[in-house]
Amino acid sequence: MRTVWPALPLAVVGHSFGGHGVGRAPNNGEIVRALLVASHAGYWRLFDMPESYRVYLLMRFVGVPTAKILGYMPGKLGIGEDVPRDVFLEWASWLMKPRYFFDDATLDALRNFAKYRGALRSIHITDDPWATAPAVDLLCSGFTGTAPERVDIRPSDAGAAKIGHFGFFRPEHRDRLWRGAAEFLAASPPARAQ
Repeated sequence: MRTVWPALPLAVVGHSFGGHGVGRAPNNGEIVRALLVASHAGYWRLFDMPESYRVYLLMRFVGVPTAKILGYMPGKLGIGEDVPRDVFLEWASWLMKPRYFFDDATLDALRNFAKYRGALRSIHITDDPWATAPAVDLLCSGFTGTAPERVDIRPSDAGAAKIGHFGFFRPEHRDRLWRGAAEFLAASPPARAQ
């Protein structure tokens, strides 16, 4: 993007893992605004019950042995997409750590979280069983170079029965949910600390 638009303020949207990407990117200091939607640190005990136990059992007793035997974790077993063996095993190990990947001393990219200094809004959907408020807050705690703002959205705010982890971007939420997100992203860049 910088090669095409070198002077424009850079704003990004990250969903779920997208928040990890913003924090871990080595050039995240170029971003002036980040909107994170359902981005969280995935320690299994922070998920809502009974989902927390389903995830624990799936990852530990189905996923790890399957990934070791097959060389990958098939998405059809409950994680959506096929995941390569070593990627899955690393992810499964993070899920067991109370501070998720923040407890992984081998993950050099964690130092990049502190480099992010732009505005940061993190949207927590109250009926999301994975990105619960404590899990969202844990991810936001890594962004030490800024003051993250958490915004809680209830399904009733969108006139919906449910939103969940993936529902924010559905077209039916355009008028009620997307407008505030777009206004945040389009706002003037925050003043940079020297």
